[in-house]
Amino acid sequence: MNKYKSSAQLKGVAKDQLFGHYGTTIGALLLVGIITLIISSMPNWFVSANSIPELIIYYLISFIISLFIGIFSSGEAFLYLKLTCGQNVSVKDVFTGFRVYPDKAIMIQLVFSLLTYICRAPMMIFYYLFLTTGTVNYMLFLSIFCVVGSAVSIVVGLMFSQAFYLLQDFPQYSAKDILKMSRQIMKGHKGRLFYISLSFLPLYLLGIFSFFIVYLWLMPYTNAVMANFYMDLMKNRSQVSPQQ
Repeated sequence: MNKYKSSAQLKGVAKDQLFGHYGTTIGALLLVGIITLIISSMPNWFVSANSIPELIIYYLISFIISLFIGIFSSGEAFLYLKLTCGQNVSVKDVFTGFRVYPDKAIMIQLVFSLLTYICRAPMMIFYYLFLTTGTVNYMLFLSIFCVVGSAVSIVVGLMFSQAFYLLQDFPQYSAKDILKMSRQIMKGHKGRLFYISLSFLPLYLLGIFSFFIVYLWLMPYTNAVMANFYMDLMKNRSQVSPQQ
């Protein structure tokens, strides 16, 4: 009978693995954060988004830029998988995605970005209509789509949550196959991962009172737990392939 680690066990393992490596993981976090912030703010340099056409152009540019974030997500997955395997890690590991199948990382990120923008599009449309017309009914529609969009985003996000880890272990497969594999291994485990993710919420809320400084330790801790979740899934499976 397969036995998966509990949330507490995964957190305990992650703490042990991070001991002596917080400097590296925090440095990697800051580096990726700064680069991502600069990249994400680029649309504001070119478009003011004061009209519907400008708004469309703004989100189109944002969407294209967001695809490159997948390369860093691939690099972060590589760093934390090395950490879970007891290997030495370095800040430069986050750039691994640029030399190891960046095209597949972009294709995987394309799915996440499409999901995000499809879920957000109705909300942004009704919000814009509310601002331009002042009709209160638009806020009702905005609220409805906010709830529905968030629910869909969470479920699909959990389904494909293991994709970047799988890319590191199975680089021979296509992005489509990797996403299919993620969906397979997450069957019966989406609720478990959702619970683990929610268990961090109190810590993140308390971190606000430290002016977010605690996040420098909390986010690597979260990433390490998520990497261990993936390793735990794979250790308890006899095999995994896109043909299953």
